Amino acid sequence: MKKIISLGLCLAMIMSMMGCSGSSSSNGKTFTFASELDINTMDSTVSDDGMSFNAMHAVIDGLMGLDKDGNIVPAIAESYNLSDDKLVYTYKLRDTKWSNGDKVTADDFVYAWQRIIKNAGNYAYMLGSDGAAIVGADALMEKQSNGETLTDADLNTLGIKAIDDTTLEVKVERPCSYFDELMTFPCYYPINRKFAEEKGDKYAKEASTVLSNGAFKLTSWELGAKAVFEKNPDYWNKDAVKIDKLTMLLVQDPKTAAANFDSKYNDFAIINSSLVDKYKNKPEYKTYSEGYLFYLQLNLNKDTLANANIRKALSLAIDRTDFAENILKDGSKEADGFVPTGLCLNDGTDFRSKAKDFTSYDLTKAQEALDAGLKELGKDSINIQLLYGTDESPMDQMATYLQNAFSKLKGLNIEMVATTKKDRIYNKQKNREFEVALTRWGPDYGDATTYLNLMLDGNANNYGDYKSDAYMSKMDGVKETSDMSKRFDQMIEAEEIVMNDYGVIPVFEKGSSVLIRTNVKNLVHRPVGVPYTFNYVEVE
Repeated sequence: MKKIISLGLCLAMIMSMMGCSGSSSSNGKTFTFASELDINTMDSTVSDDGMSFNAMHAVIDGLMGLDKDGNIVPAIAESYNLSDDKLVYTYKLRDTKWSNGDKVTADDFVYAWQRIIKNAGNYAYMLGSDGAAIVGADALMEKQSNGETLTDADLNTLGIKAIDDTTLEVKVERPCSYFDELMTFPCYYPINRKFAEEKGDKYAKEASTVLSNGAFKLTSWELGAKAVFEKNPDYWNKDAVKIDKLTMLLVQDPKTAAANFDSKYNDFAIINSSLVDKYKNKPEYKTYSEGYLFYLQLNLNKDTLANANIRKALSLAIDRTDFAENILKDGSKEADGFVPTGLCLNDGTDFRSKAKDFTSYDLTKAQEALDAGLKELGKDSINIQLLYGTDESPMDQMATYLQNAFSKLKGLNIEMVATTKKDRIYNKQKNREFEVALTRWGPDYGDATTYLNLMLDGNANNYGDYKSDAYMSKMDGVKETSDMSKRFDQMIEAEEIVMNDYGVIPVFEKGSSVLIRTNVKNLVHRPVGVPYTFNYVEVE
């Protein structure tokens, strides 16, 4: 998610935004949401960042959605039936339409799901056994990974079928207890086939090439600056939408956003730790869990990081509690493992409360591990690059803290590589042109596999190329069992494998400090899936 605008541009930005936000406008009620991140795309089959998800969620409804309390409820699917063996979902769609007047049909879902497989989107894996386990998805992706071009006949083997315009059938290979929640996620959103094919490469890259079937229509969009949405008069649930306009101010660093909040040019802003003391006693200040895990992704193709002792040294050198409590100060806390707290439950038991604590700070043991690693490598010292995005607050603070922490180890030289999030992911990490990348992951759904799947061999987000037969075997067991208690234990055992391998290094679970107008109600925030739902926002 992301980019930054310097504080030096604040005055110019304030002038340019006058009249576009605040609690009301000449056209009715407006809610203005400031983010340090950018909207990278409005194409649900290629997007993989939270800010793009927020924007798409404002204009597109999937089969399932959220009510104003964040509960999962039917959306485009007015109702559905589930077969006795829990392997066939039959959805009955509402009578609703796209913003160009076309009817929303079952084929829109068929086309979208086939499209994400065909495009090998980053979230295509969620249609396979690592997610919803749609019939045929794994076989299609395997065929594609072998270099074969998928034909229409191939794509029609995917377990989704339009019985008629208003009836959609979805077949899965195994029961999935969180299937309804998955159906709220953007990779399962519908796409108007005719419109997308007419727009071709321009589809979803500008306001005029985006269709809405949701609460708002995207009326203008300037990358790195601003997106404006207006209430959709044809939305099936339009009576629930209380604002007339939604404005997203993009690529604003927290200081700029806070300054604009003080000047009443936005209604919502995320702030960083440097601003907490200034605002924490004000009624507009709120905190909550973001659900994001910030961690270090290690390129195991590099000889230095292929050494387990080097990886162990890096983990032991991080004082996570000090960083979270004394540097961030925003409700963030030390990460004890790869699966965060409070998100993944089994019969009311939190995954983290049952799993082990895999992180600790011990500089002496860190040095011992580094010395052992250097000896195994036959070197007196090593250089390691830390890659991070300057537009991903608080990555800059995390990078500075880690540079200082790692520099305390004798024989380890740290080189900082600063870039943007987009370059970090889509160039350097994707092309394996990194050593240690500072990254993060937010849960797409409320199950531990939303994290554990990231470390599977072949997962699109496993940029470090972690490979473990033991891990793959354990995760196969997670996919195959229908015993939920056994599955829960297997996920715990799988996490232990990757943590003991130091295949990834968790650092902290992100809290969030925000400023929101006291007259703003019903902004839905969830640490799982799409972060924000704007459908029910009220400006009193």
